[in-house]
Amino acid sequence: MIRFLKSLILLPLAVLLIVAAVANRHDATLSLDPFSDGQPALAVTAPLFWFLFAAVAVGVLIGGTAAWAKQGKWRREARVKRREASHWHEEADRLKAVSDATSAPALGAPQHRDAA
Repeated sequence: MIRFLKSLILLPLAVLLIVAAVANRHDATLSLDPFSDGQPALAVTAPLFWFLFAAVAVGVLIGGTAAWAKQGKWRREARVKRREASHWHEEADRLKAVSDATSAPALGAPQHRDAA
């Protein structure tokens, strides 16, 4: 259900982004210098759709990084639990080997059968 809802939202958004990219192929100037109107020191001229795609990419990177950072607690807990499980599996294997060694009959020893 969640996958359907994501598709329901993301598909029209992708179509709008593509339509905006096709409609805005003319050059635009992005000025990163807030103090100079005429000749900005930091300015980039490119088709407008490049700026749109760059904004989406930056948003995806920031969102992905934030989600990854927020899940750090759960990854750390999973590592601890994985180590504990490995420790207890080794302990169980060791105890099973000890149990098998003590309960196995000695080689060459006669085995008694009860006659019924």
